[in-house]
Amino acid sequence: MKLYRYLTGTDDSAFCARVSKALNKGWTLHGAPTMTFNGSQVIVGQVICKETDAEFNEDIDMIEALKAAS
Repeated sequence: MKLYRYLTGTDDSAFCARVSKALNKGWTLHGAPTMTFNGSQVIVGQVICKETDAEFNEDIDMIEALKAAS
């Protein structure tokens, strides 16, 4: 199964560290990053994906699947 996550946060070193940590755990970047301004801060987002051996079904608990892959 291919898992999908959309990471968001303030454009700072902590966000870069979150993305780097995910990449080093086998996640891959998907598409271009996004960026917006909320009036006081720049907010960024990045989609990441990861292949797992599990098989997808409609009843899967996605939160548990993401935790197991992280």
